Amino acid sequence: MRIAIYPGSFDPITNGHLDIIRRAAPLFDQLIVLVVINPDKRPTFSHKERLELIQRVVGDLPNVQVDTYQGLLADYVTAKGACALVKGLRAVTDFEYEFQMALVNKKLAPQTETVFLVTSTQNLYVSSSLVKQVAQFGGDISDFVPEQILPDVTRKLSAGRNNQE
Repeated sequence: MRIAIYPGSFDPITNGHLDIIRRAAPLFDQLIVLVVINPDKRPTFSHKERLELIQRVVGDLPNVQVDTYQGLLADYVTAKGACALVKGLRAVTDFEYEFQMALVNKKLAPQTETVFLVTSTQNLYVSSSLVKQVAQFGGDISDFVPEQILPDVTRKLSAGRNNQE
């Protein structure tokens, strides 16, 4: 079985993330969207909230599952027997960072390849940080976030804005 892992913070999941998931899923027998818990980051959404939001938007993809993990990604990849890590690329700056990470992961988990998928042009500029910033100022994020979770994401990000006023 060809298992791939698409790791990220997904805080929150965006249309860009979903595009990569939908394009990667047919390439593998199983795709695990992995919410990586980084103790150095202060996410807006809890790992449980992110897991639930992702599950709602990938529910129609039978070979996609969602999981969370805190620890070394190479250890998770090895434990799952994954043959690939999936990474989305928006720009050259993404590539520089992801290329370094791919080399580290190859050293730590030599059986695993990193597969880079270039984002679709309509999502070239979309990031979770951008979504949060636009929402914090009351902007419309409907073009950036899957419609199934838009009300929940908007409510959560608006609540943060209202607490700052």
